[in-house]
Amino acid sequence: MLINCAVYRDGHKLTDIPPADISDYLEQPDCFVWVALKDPTPEELKAMEEEFSLHELAAEDARHGHQRPKVEEYGDMLFSVLHLLELDPEGQIKVGEVDVFVGRNYVLSVRTRSSIHFLDVRARCEREPHLLRHGAGFVLYALMDAVVDRYFPVIDRLGQELENIEERIFRPNSSARTNIEELYLLKRKLMTVQHSATPLLEAVGKLYGGRVPEVCATLQDYYRDVYDHVERITKTIEVLRDMVNTAIQVNLSVISLDDSAVTKRLAAYAALFAMPTLIAGIYGMNFEGMPELKWTLGYPLALCTMVVLDLILWIRFRQAGWL
Repeated sequence: MLINCAVYRDGHKLTDIPPADISDYLEQPDCFVWVALKDPTPEELKAMEEEFSLHELAAEDARHGHQRPKVEEYGDMLFSVLHLLELDPEGQIKVGEVDVFVGRNYVLSVRTRSSIHFLDVRARCEREPHLLRHGAGFVLYALMDAVVDRYFPVIDRLGQELENIEERIFRPNSSARTNIEELYLLKRKLMTVQHSATPLLEAVGKLYGGRVPEVCATLQDYYRDVYDHVERITKTIEVLRDMVNTAIQVNLSVISLDDSAVTKRLAAYAALFAMPTLIAGIYGMNFEGMPELKWTLGYPLALCTMVVLDLILWIRFRQAGWL
């Protein structure tokens, strides 16, 4: 589906045009065309491939989708793949994709499997004509910057989830199994973000260091800013993953401590029952030579002895924290 198809000159929008007129404006050296597609049909992609003379390998990647984040050069054209991350109401991460073709005087973005739009990016570019004069290179930067900035709310949400789980770990009635399941689920979410962000370090690095593509040559400082944001995201992910691993170990330690406390409690109760059983067993043997058998106070004395010894044991176990 076609979202926008507009022509720009000297940092200002000239007009919206139909796709059939794209090739006419591409012949004008002082103009560049910015086209945005969402979940396009094969026919729409084929038409754009012909209008912009896209490299067949890049066009094939866009048709198939599910590509790793990257930036590739095909002659004087750049092909960039970015992952779009968004959280659904249940807190699950949905991964979309935007493929961006950048030439000397055109930008074509193809968005798939995502409800995230870039209307705000277009509006931002049009509000900054002094930067939009840089042409397609600045549009690529604005798209990358918008995609990367949208990773931060996802990271913040995952960090909040981790804090909530950590608080529950030490609650008396907390389910250890539930905590571990949620920690592993959180770890998988962090892996999803990592797989989207980490490849961008290498990809964006190509646009500001070393041999920079001509379309990005005057915007190295801007791409360095995007690189810094991606680097911060990847380091935050590493910290959160370490914290998740620590939380899992702490949760397992809490389980072990709880099991130890139960074992101590059971051992204490067993001792309380063992003492009366020992005394009753001895006096229940009924040997002829037992002098206590003829005592009038033998039975109440045995009972009192059981109670006193159990009371002493109970006090000692309470002091030791076993009961």
